[in-house]
Amino acid sequence: MTTILVTGGAGYIGSHACKALKAAGYTPVTYDNLVTGWRDAVKFGPFEQGDLLDRARLDQVFATHKPAAVMHFAALSQVGEAMAEPGRYWRNNVEGSLTLIEAAVAAGCLDFVFSSTCATYGEHDNVVLDENTPQAPLNAYGASKRAIEDILRDFEAAHGLRHVIFRYFNVAGADPEAEVGEHHRPETHLVPLMLEAIDGQRDALTVFGTDYDTPDGTCIRDYVHVCDLVDAHVLGLGWLEQDKGSRVFNLGTGSGFSVREVIDHSRSVTNRDVPYVVGPRRGGDCTKLVSGSVRAEQELGWTPARSNLSTMIEDAWRWHRTGHYES
Repeated sequence: MTTILVTGGAGYIGSHACKALKAAGYTPVTYDNLVTGWRDAVKFGPFEQGDLLDRARLDQVFATHKPAAVMHFAALSQVGEAMAEPGRYWRNNVEGSLTLIEAAVAAGCLDFVFSSTCATYGEHDNVVLDENTPQAPLNAYGASKRAIEDILRDFEAAHGLRHVIFRYFNVAGADPEAEVGEHHRPETHLVPLMLEAIDGQRDALTVFGTDYDTPDGTCIRDYVHVCDLVDAHVLGLGWLEQDKGSRVFNLGTGSGFSVREVIDHSRSVTNRDVPYVVGPRRGGDCTKLVSGSVRAEQELGWTPARSNLSTMIEDAWRWHRTGHYES
């Protein structure tokens, strides 16, 4: 079985990717420092604990497992934190990724699937964002991801490092079988925060800003199911295996939902009220982010089959009630 090194494989998206890789016939090897990931989420292949900044440890892992490709999810990813601590984001995300890329090239592992973000685009109100939209990130998170994209292009020119870059939008939902799910320390994502409020695990959800230039005053995001997202990553791996060249793909649905609309759907799915309070806007938040994902659908054959809002909330609710990590 072909081995794939999955950085951040103990995290939310990485753990779902490992399950999808195993189902597709690969052996996923998780590389994670467990700062934000969970050991209990590593269920589908070997685990190697280590940090992206530790070149010697990375070299050891490449030598031991001889992966055919890297699927790189590991990163700091909170917008508010990135606004407050930009140096931490540049050091962890960019220097860590550069160390990983250099280790991969040294090991002769020249296929690389990278988890980027729509945050590289910045704010383009009332525009559907496609892969040619100018990139103008508003914070160190988006800027660090854009920098890594540039590094990948430079390493392709110098060393032949083939890559697929996925810029994705708001990820939600969970494994329908509840083997893995979304659990952050601390939690910052809308859907799990909302479910915690519904379930009485927190007093209320905070809605950050109701004065955006949108129909109901709350910001709009394009939500994509985590299982659809990782299916695209497996397709991206196949793209590289077929030697189709490096490519950038957006991953979203082309439909945006406001925070109030997400609350309304959650009320319908769970048959429970959603307690919430209104807070001020957060720095770095855009008014509206909606994806144009035609390229992924046409070239990769990707279909976001589970990415309707009700299904995403249903799957997240199932994980919230039945799944958990202890370590």
